[in-house]
Amino acid sequence: MIIKEQLIADAVTKISVQSGPEVRVSGLRKTYERTTGREVVRTHALVDVHLTIEREEFVSVIGPSGCGKTTVLKVIAGLLEPTGGTVEVAGQAVKGPGTDRGVVFQQPSLMPWKSVRDNVLLALEFAKIPRAERSRRADKYLALVELKGFEGHFPGELSGGMQQRVGLARALALEPRVLLMDEPFGALDAITRQQMQIELIRIWNQEKKAVLFVTHSIEEALLMSDRIVVMANGGVAHVVEVPLSRPRTSEALLNDPVARQLRTHLESLL
Repeated sequence: MIIKEQLIADAVTKISVQSGPEVRVSGLRKTYERTTGREVVRTHALVDVHLTIEREEFVSVIGPSGCGKTTVLKVIAGLLEPTGGTVEVAGQAVKGPGTDRGVVFQQPSLMPWKSVRDNVLLALEFAKIPRAERSRRADKYLALVELKGFEGHFPGELSGGMQQRVGLARALALEPRVLLMDEPFGALDAITRQQMQIELIRIWNQEKKAVLFVTHSIEEALLMSDRIVVMANGGVAHVVEVPLSRPRTSEALLNDPVARQLRTHLESLL
């Protein structure tokens, strides 16, 4: 009887966890301290941040430099320890980096002496994925980002956009629940950036991951997002819903009156 009750309780807990948001950030704080002479100087990078990301939801974060965008992302990724508050992914507390979160930064930071395929395999090896599974995933996700045929190339032989595709494939190969992207196209030229935006939308439509996307571009946020989080002074200042139908294109957004109103509204918030 006790065993049966425990099984029921475990099932209820599992359903409860699965029915919540994919990411829940509650009361998040991050404070840096440094000592100058006898004085302790504190910098509050994050102040009482509350944020949720639902399953399959694309959420962008915008705001001026220094407002805490990247800090939030790094705490969710487990790369920074918060001063206070909590972060949960699928109901589980974040205690450090994990394969339930894939991270893509502005610079892909590939190993220049390893091939494209070996860069992806290395990430999977660090994640302790079985050898046979590593090969399957590497091939699958390099094909997904349209790098089939470039597996044996080295990073120095690739364009900036192609290197970022490798970084994206590496993150996706972990098969994470959440994709965390910190200005991934910020270092690319305008044409390549637009191409990568289209590719990311295609991949997101196929994979349907929860995405947290940090950007300085209002246009990029409108093109991608279900919701846009506006940060200021280390906190969430506003959350704006994006009620625009998909698929979206940059050209269509220019002529859409709702998109124009949203752009003007977001500019006023910044």
